[in-house]
Amino acid sequence: MGLDAVRGPASHERKAERLAGRHSVEVVTGADAVVERLNRLRSDAAREVCTMLTGRAMLTAGSEGGPGGRSAVSHRTVVERPSGPRRRGGGHVRVVERIPAELVIADRAVALLPLASGTEESAALVVHAGALLDSLVDLFEDIWHEGRPLPAEPYSAEPDATDLEILSLLLAGLTDASVAKQLGLGLRTVQRRVRGMMELAGVTTRLQLGWHAAEHGWTAQG
Repeated sequence: MGLDAVRGPASHERKAERLAGRHSVEVVTGADAVVERLNRLRSDAAREVCTMLTGRAMLTAGSEGGPGGRSAVSHRTVVERPSGPRRRGGGHVRVVERIPAELVIADRAVALLPLASGTEESAALVVHAGALLDSLVDLFEDIWHEGRPLPAEPYSAEPDATDLEILSLLLAGLTDASVAKQLGLGLRTVQRRVRGMMELAGVTTRLQLGWHAAEHGWTAQG
């Protein structure tokens, strides 16, 4: 038996691992960490940001030249059939019947996939160059070409200054109780305002609220 025959299986395994991008995926845990990574992914993009949104998740298209973004960066977003008011940004938005998973891809070089949306157990995969990223890009393109243009609809309201202060402190990692103490508000008032912002954004979790806030530039207001 030749040396190549002995080493063959191991060599093929190593090649398969490289092709699968075994070392090109990292896990980000915690709502704050996921939102921070999403913000960084978007702000670092130089050419294009592609996004897929399910149901009542972020409910918005990317905004070209928006807060923290670059005017040269284009945005393409595919969403599920609208279930409420949406405000379109400067990007291109299409709608489909069903999105298999939420996904954000920047410059076809890195992608972020949320794994869980609970306040305490939020997590996401960050996928770098490799076979998996290539597959995600292909998935986005397939769904994009299946979509129909989403018409612009009026957006009814924005959070007020107190809401934005609360949101900023929560995104900085403070608890509801700490936010209430710092702003001189009651705990129930803080929680009620957070629920109000979630309803305004059309989302169901605080992680999704963070995504929505980053997308709309709410954290840049004040």
